[in-house]
Amino acid sequence: MSLDLETLVAIDVHVHAERNADEPQDPVTGEVLAAAARYFGGSPAQPTAQEVADYYRERRMAAVIFTIDDEAGMGRKRLGNDEVLEAAAANPDVLIPFASVDPHKGKLAVREARELIARGARGFKFHPNTQAFWPNDREHYPLYEVIAEAGLIALFHSGTTGIGAGMPGGGGVRLKYSNPMCVDDVAADFPGLDIILAHPSFPWQDEALAIAVHKPNVYIDLSGWAPKYFPENLIQYTNSRLKHKMLFGSDYPLITPDRWLRDFAQLAIKDEVRPLVLKENAARLLGISAST
Repeated sequence: MSLDLETLVAIDVHVHAERNADEPQDPVTGEVLAAAARYFGGSPAQPTAQEVADYYRERRMAAVIFTIDDEAGMGRKRLGNDEVLEAAAANPDVLIPFASVDPHKGKLAVREARELIARGARGFKFHPNTQAFWPNDREHYPLYEVIAEAGLIALFHSGTTGIGAGMPGGGGVRLKYSNPMCVDDVAADFPGLDIILAHPSFPWQDEALAIAVHKPNVYIDLSGWAPKYFPENLIQYTNSRLKHKMLFGSDYPLITPDRWLRDFAQLAIKDEVRPLVLKENAARLLGISAST
C-alpha cells in the first residue's frame, strides 16, 4: 500500500525516530534526554521507526521521518538510517524517509548520501547545532551537490534548540550555527535545491521569513513550537505571502501532532490557508499526488 493523499488528514514533515529496536539508548543521549526532561518538565516517548509508523497510521497522517547523525558534534553513537529506510519500505502508506549524514565526514558523507539515495531516501536532515557546523561552509558543498542532483530536499534545523538546554554550558551546543542566514547562502548557491527551514527560528524569525520570501527554493516547517506561542509575524506571513511555503511539522515525539493540531485550530488562520499548511504544500514539495 502506498500513500493515499485523499485519505490523509495531514502530512507531518518533521518526525524523529529516537531509538533503534532492540538496542540500549546511547548514554550521551540518555544524559541529554534527562536534562531536557528536567528543563521542559516532561519525558517524551522514544519511539522506533516502526512505532512512529503505527502511531501515525492511527491518526491517518503521513510522517517525514529521520534520525540525526551527530557523532562528531555530540559524541553520541548515531541512530541508523537503516531502520528508517527499512521501516519506510515496510510502511509506505505512512512513512516518508529522510536520511542523516554528518557533514564532518567529508567524502565519506558524500558516499553515504549517494548510497542512501539509491536505497530510497527522499531528503536529508541537518542539525547545525548538534552537528556543530556552519551550513554555508563550502567544505560541505559537495554533499549538497549530491542532494541537489538527485532532486531531493535538505531540511535544516534553525533557531534555538532544546538539546542541551539546562545542562552546564548548554551541553556544549552552540546556537550560532543555526542562524538561518547561513542557509540563505546555501539557497543562493544551490537554486535548484529545495530547502526547508525547520521550526519558528527564534531568535531569528524575521530573517527566516525574509529568506523564504526572497528565495523560491526555501520553505518553513512550523515544528518544535506549540502554535499558541507562534509570533504574530509568523502568523501574518502564513496567511499571506508565504501561504504556499508553510508546512505542518510537529517535532514528534517532543510535541505530539495531536497537541500541535489542537493549538493550530485556535489560531487566526484563513480557511483557505489551513489545508495548504496541513497537507497540500507538503504534497507538492514532496511530489506526492493523489495516485501516489
